Amino acid sequence: MDAPTILVVDDTLTNRELVRSVLDTEGFHTLTADNGGDAYRVSRAQQPDLILLDVLMPGESGFETCARLKSDPATVDIPIIFLSSLDDVKSKVAGLKMGGVDYITKPMHGEEVLARVRVHLRIRQTSRALVEQQRARLNQLRDAQQAILVRPEDLPEANFAVCYKPLEEVGGDCYDVLSLGSGIFAYFVADISGHGVTAAYLTSAVKALLRQYAGPMFSPEDTLRGVDSVMGQMLREEQYLTACYARLNRQTGRLSVVSAGHPPLILVNRAGAPQLVDLDSDPLGIFGGAILQRTDIKVSWGDRFFMYSDGLIESSPGAGRREGLERLVDACVQTRALPLPESANAIVKQVAGESVEDDLLLLAAEVGR
Repeated sequence: MDAPTILVVDDTLTNRELVRSVLDTEGFHTLTADNGGDAYRVSRAQQPDLILLDVLMPGESGFETCARLKSDPATVDIPIIFLSSLDDVKSKVAGLKMGGVDYITKPMHGEEVLARVRVHLRIRQTSRALVEQQRARLNQLRDAQQAILVRPEDLPEANFAVCYKPLEEVGGDCYDVLSLGSGIFAYFVADISGHGVTAAYLTSAVKALLRQYAGPMFSPEDTLRGVDSVMGQMLREEQYLTACYARLNRQTGRLSVVSAGHPPLILVNRAGAPQLVDLDSDPLGIFGGAILQRTDIKVSWGDRFFMYSDGLIESSPGAGRREGLERLVDACVQTRALPLPESANAIVKQVAGESVEDDLLLLAAEVGR
């Protein structure tokens, strides 16, 4: 293991060499600076593990240097221990409020400096380890979440494309595409209120329930009612789930759509004419028995339909939800001639731009022969 690096900042050479000698003797790697400006520059360049910072220095004081370090993302996490001949409570409190982790009064004692340095290095080491563990867990959860999301190449006969951009490492939006046999396919998009780990864990449950209730024995309404009956017991108070479920029967040319408090499905026929499928219905998991509506639409080969989460229409730059929906419909029409995957990506880029303030999800599908 590499020895920790400690930056010693003091305008008095004797003090710098005394502290440096104590640290070097115990195996630490030391850097020195005799003023605040140099301390800031060395900290940015060398990224020391800890800074011992004198308070009273000509020009920029230690408190001012600390403020600069704590306002810079590159140095904000480096712990700072103040060294000062000012031993009054007001000065100590000022240093701690400024962002210092400790305060040592002069004259300094080598054993005290070592003890405090070791304590705060261990604290930082523990904090870093916890951060890495959390990052590893989030990465595992993200990978697991991505693994359960069906890809277009996994089910090419469903003829769909998807563009999914979670706001955080993991998101609360989810989708699924299922083959129900005999040219029948189910398309599902859902949005669990909230972001992050809690919402992401629930997406796995939603997908499992969908697959349990999405067989020929269940109507499209029954499928969402099955999800609703279980999710109502799993969701926390004031948490809910919106969803849109579409079942395409290629043999009959029928698209059955059920919504649960979700933004309207967009249908663009082969000629480029758009249609909004807007159903008045309840979200899932909130009322103990959601009121759902269904509509059946006649579709033909080459027609496209689009399902999405509200983050897409609410992220439209300089527009409200209504304007965002209008922009989305226009984008679906304008990209009608593009291949489906290119169309999905172009739509999201056109509607949301580079702004991502919520999970973004667009599922595009085309009726095959």
